[in-house]
Amino acid sequence: MAGLLLVGGGKMGGALLGGWLKRGIVKPGHVTVVEPDITTATAIRRRHRVAVVADPGNITARPATVVFAVKPQAMDAVAPAYVRFTGPNTVFLSIAAGKTIGYFQSRLGTKAAIVRAMPNTPAAVGRGITVAVANKRAGKAQRKRCDRLLAAVGEVAWIGDEALMDAVTAVSGSGPAYVFLLAECLAEAGRAAGLPVALSRRLARATVAGSGELLHRSDDAPEILRKNVTSPGGTTAAALELLMAADGLQPLLTRAIAAAAKRSKELAS
Repeated sequence: MAGLLLVGGGKMGGALLGGWLKRGIVKPGHVTVVEPDITTATAIRRRHRVAVVADPGNITARPATVVFAVKPQAMDAVAPAYVRFTGPNTVFLSIAAGKTIGYFQSRLGTKAAIVRAMPNTPAAVGRGITVAVANKRAGKAQRKRCDRLLAAVGEVAWIGDEALMDAVTAVSGSGPAYVFLLAECLAEAGRAAGLPVALSRRLARATVAGSGELLHRSDDAPEILRKNVTSPGGTTAAALELLMAADGLQPLLTRAIAAAAKRSKELAS
């Protein structure tokens, strides 16, 4: 995949770059990274052997793909520098949370081919999931190109309604934090039940990670896996009676997702 420009070599940008090179989707000589931070830029050069520049003004060739992987709050200062690449042969792929297709069209022009995507942090270990949506300027080949790039770090799903991205952000974008919180709470509950802190943390960590892997590998729905662990009248059933109560985990998580989706809308506006 020739002519790829990665704007931002931080955690998510670095995860994407590593996935592309590892899977052979992009050759080192065909990608350029724009990274003004000297420490990060040096690390990228040493690890991946790719070209890294601090200023996009130094780029003369028109890239086929521009991937925006900078923080959303930095996008106002970053995006306008790339309007000169707008054209029928270039697609812009953004993974900046909250930045809409309309936002990029206002900076890059209405003729820009744009794909907005929301990955999550498990992309760092190749187990992420990304949801993407494209504007009408993005052709089939360009969408396919973006799909290949995103699939390098996990699963990819496409939607036709950009309005769904707020809920996507709330569920999968922010979702890893909820899982990590579950591990925290499980460890604290174990400590409160009398377990040594180190042991309780180890049990919680391994249980959450192992259960996630089981869910990943199994064809069964989550409720089936839950029922498989639950014996009538047993210890698991006693705990689930509280967690599945009318005021238990489901309504709490539903309110949490609603709050995150609302905040996503606020940030987008």
